[in-house]
Amino acid sequence: MYNIGTFNKISPVGLSRLTDNYALVEDPDAANGIILRSYDMHEMDFSDNLLAIGRAGAGTNNIPVDKCAEQGIVVFNAPGANANAVKELCLAGMLLAARNIPAGLAWAKTLVGSEGVGKLIEKGKGQFAGTEIMGKTLGIIGLGAIGVLVANAAEQLGMKVIGYDAFYGTKAAHALSPTVKVVEDLKDLYPHCDYISIHVPANDQTKGMVNREAFDQMKDGVVFLNFSRDKLMNDDDLLAAIDSGKVARYVTDFADDTVLNADKEQIIVLPHLGASSAEAEDNCASMAVDQVMDYLENGNIVNSVNYPAISMGPKKATRLSVIAKADAGALEKVSAACDANADIMSKTQGDYTVILAETAGSIDADKISGDGIIRVRVIQ
Repeated sequence: MYNIGTFNKISPVGLSRLTDNYALVEDPDAANGIILRSYDMHEMDFSDNLLAIGRAGAGTNNIPVDKCAEQGIVVFNAPGANANAVKELCLAGMLLAARNIPAGLAWAKTLVGSEGVGKLIEKGKGQFAGTEIMGKTLGIIGLGAIGVLVANAAEQLGMKVIGYDAFYGTKAAHALSPTVKVVEDLKDLYPHCDYISIHVPANDQTKGMVNREAFDQMKDGVVFLNFSRDKLMNDDDLLAAIDSGKVARYVTDFADDTVLNADKEQIIVLPHLGASSAEAEDNCASMAVDQVMDYLENGNIVNSVNYPAISMGPKKATRLSVIAKADAGALEKVSAACDANADIMSKTQGDYTVILAETAGSIDADKISGDGIIRVRVIQ
């Protein structure tokens, strides 16, 4: 029996995937796995019982990923599970900006209680005239699950699309419309786009990447959409670009103090609604639950953000799961601990190695110890 704890409101559709081998518990110290959304875990102390954390979403900024890796706790995310929801909101953001909808809505509310509203609207609507997106050029920075969907949908709406990804790979190439132009340098994207949408993770390499140097390369009057993370923007440079007219509209799903308190009509702030659809919450929770269950029951690791991917499929016999530092000599220790007929698989990524072994024979787990051995599990 495994114990599962939850933080935030987790979709019942996802939790219903738990079998009779699982019990939901309120005490996180008793949990073998935790499923959460945006709950901040950085100040938490983790029990030795905790083996896995499943983030029902893509971003893991709310989880101390490195600390978990040091303690042998596998952190999973759910890439792509909310991609369609974010795509749809991003398209909505483009239309909000293009047709000046927020200002029009705000003005219409000022007419409440007036007489002859129909005539007043016909007289005043011209001040909110916008533009159509058909025929305009959209630049996509980041061609992952969300970026590809946005690119393909924008083409279907009649836009021209230019894409860029520093790690553009085969998976994205197969999913992306063949008529999307993919460039190898942002300097070949920025000057040509009427709209730019960014879809990259927030990390040390991408923090503040949209800055004065980037804005200087863009068209005057560009609309910039940020449905990824606020940390990608240099806020001071953004506000300067808005004041100069370089950026006509900034649409974001990630408000921060500087941007929101600037109180500029050119800024459209949404309250982090990207993954807030019933379908996305169900998909993310289901993926997170499935991954945590697969690890607890089989030792398989799929979509982890702190350990290498490794899978031997469903468990057919006794299985051994070992997490170790890459330089700990764990593979030799596992080989010595298992009988000669054991199937052994090892994967290393960065500082960590994960090893799976399966055998119908014996496993002497006591032989797998020493510096750098983080966690050893025998799964019956």
